[in-house]
Amino acid sequence: MSLDLTVAIPTYNGESRLPKVIEHLQSQQGIENLNWEILVVDNNSKDGTAQLVQNYQANWNQPYLLKYLSEIQQGAAFARAKAIQEAQSEIICFLDDDNLPAPNWILESYKFAVNNPHAGAIASRISGKFEVNPPENIKPIIFYLAITERGEKPHLFEPRKQGFPPTAGLVVRRQAWQDNVPKQPFLIGRVGSSMLGSEDAEALCYIQKAGWEIWYNPAMQIEHIIPASRLERNYLISIMQSVGLARHHLRMLILPIWQRPFAFFAYFVNDLRKFVLYYIRYYKLINSDILTACELERLRSTMISPFYLETLKIRRFFQKFIT
Repeated sequence: MSLDLTVAIPTYNGESRLPKVIEHLQSQQGIENLNWEILVVDNNSKDGTAQLVQNYQANWNQPYLLKYLSEIQQGAAFARAKAIQEAQSEIICFLDDDNLPAPNWILESYKFAVNNPHAGAIASRISGKFEVNPPENIKPIIFYLAITERGEKPHLFEPRKQGFPPTAGLVVRRQAWQDNVPKQPFLIGRVGSSMLGSEDAEALCYIQKAGWEIWYNPAMQIEHIIPASRLERNYLISIMQSVGLARHHLRMLILPIWQRPFAFFAYFVNDLRKFVLYYIRYYKLINSDILTACELERLRSTMISPFYLETLKIRRFFQKFIT
């Protein structure tokens, strides 16, 4: 690997969003001595994403390269795997196509990665750049929109207590990802009508289980552009559904294999209890309060998660023979 750092931008139909991200990368400061590159990974876009990048490349006069990659297998997990495969550096910085990095983001990412060689992944501090102000009553679940505000000091993630950070603004060590994340992950991202998300958490779970550290570094700052549509009731409920349905898979990954059969029954009984109690207590508010509806959907989807996932595994198994 000859480069110091790669910035990878997986995108789907990002023609209207990519220019702002590229402009922010062109304005990075303090990186004159770094050799780096930008990879735009087009995940089967149907708009003019490819042409947009070609137009940039035709007039590119920066000391770092802007590359275009195509990944036709739909799913954010596949787009990120493509970036890992093609990157020419050991340090890979992921940006979504609606992430605007601060002027020192690359510099701070590189410094932290170099100074913490046991860090397999480093999460940015992500604030929301909202098209409209979010209502007060949904603020307890705003973090599900890939917002990561965890204080002013760097610290290690403890997945069983805090979960995993989003892949937006995540810096990963190529070796940690290549050696441990499966080429064919189970969670691939929300594709088409599938509401199964948490593909970023699955990748980080494998990295953490292999002994790599996962850090939060508030000096790496990003603004996440959030349109008004993502604050609407139906969208928020769909997010809760995707989180809940993936829950069983992530729980089992964290546990040793011998504990999983016992944990399955313990988790299911507890999830059923939580769902029933919450419904009894708040059912009158389901139609009028977004937060209540979202929490109930998260609890419901978590409860049915193991059965949903087993059905999905069977369906995928038979699809291999059909295709």
